[in-house]
Amino acid sequence: MKVGVLGGGQLARMLALAGHPLGVSCVILDPAWDACANMVAGQVVGAYDNSAALDDFAHLVPVATYEFENLPVESVARVADQKRVYPSIDALAAAQDRLHEKTLFRELSIDTPAYVAVDSLADLEKAVTEIGVPSILKTRRLGYDGKGQFVLQPDTNLEEVWRATGGVPCIVEAFVPFVREISILAVRAQNGDCRFYPVTENTHTDGILRLSIPQSDDPKQAQAERSARRLLDRLHYVGVLALELFDTGDGLVANEMAPRVHNSGHWTIEGAVTSQFENHLRAVLGLPLGSCELVHGAVAMVNCIGKVPEAESVLGITGAHLHVYGKASRPGRKVGHMTICGPDAATIAHSLAELQAMASDCDV
Repeated sequence: MKVGVLGGGQLARMLALAGHPLGVSCVILDPAWDACANMVAGQVVGAYDNSAALDDFAHLVPVATYEFENLPVESVARVADQKRVYPSIDALAAAQDRLHEKTLFRELSIDTPAYVAVDSLADLEKAVTEIGVPSILKTRRLGYDGKGQFVLQPDTNLEEVWRATGGVPCIVEAFVPFVREISILAVRAQNGDCRFYPVTENTHTDGILRLSIPQSDDPKQAQAERSARRLLDRLHYVGVLALELFDTGDGLVANEMAPRVHNSGHWTIEGAVTSQFENHLRAVLGLPLGSCELVHGAVAMVNCIGKVPEAESVLGITGAHLHVYGKASRPGRKVGHMTICGPDAATIAHSLAELQAMASDCDV
């Protein structure tokens, strides 16, 4: 069996690794000849808008998926004209535009922050009057890991901020006072079967995910699942979808969705009966879904940003696992992650603190 993956980053790499025990081989399309997934997958080298490369890629695989959402929709449609592509183009298009995404959430009765579309400086000034401050100006497209986002305060120079966006279409969102950030990872099979991973608590710094801890028996699990299921069903979704949410204490407010496997679910490799990567492959290939249940009493995932700690130090900790992506070190770049597993939170607390310290020391 073969699966094509548009994109050759760490998510494609982990998809390919998850496929090996199943006898599934992956073929990636990526413009970089040294894409980090090509160590474990076949590769077509080409730009995402290169028609010949897209056709070569489609010729090699019976079904395709994608590892990031900033792909040209036209390119994915070209592949879809030749082979099956999951998740759907509708899901990809909705996730690419924050205004369309928030509108979809509202249509499905999924709570969102108050928001206003902004297409000019005059729109921005009006939006700030309507939404108030603090609030957040976000570009509608291409934002990732905190990029394309600007916090608006009472003393913010709106003209300067608007200039910094490049004058592209944006939205202003009301600031949500939350007690924690969480995500729910869901997977839907071709026959409509849905499974849900435990709600995961996430900690971000400068817009980049640093720490994820899945929660067993979380009080917001049912509400998070309901919201995710509405998206899965509306979009006739196939594969893994991540929904990021703010927990306000009273309820959940949707931030954004990702139509793909997700950084906050990396803990599933060691921590769940079936990893998000294996379940995504199962879904797109039409295979039965696996259990999403935890296999340890406590699990946590720490991102490695900039550089990866020494393997000897990480692996010297009982219950720790290291994943190196094969990417060159660079400030703000996700180059690996570490997972710690144990019988309960108290048992892994000290080891988790050690891993966080290692990650902090390597954050360049």
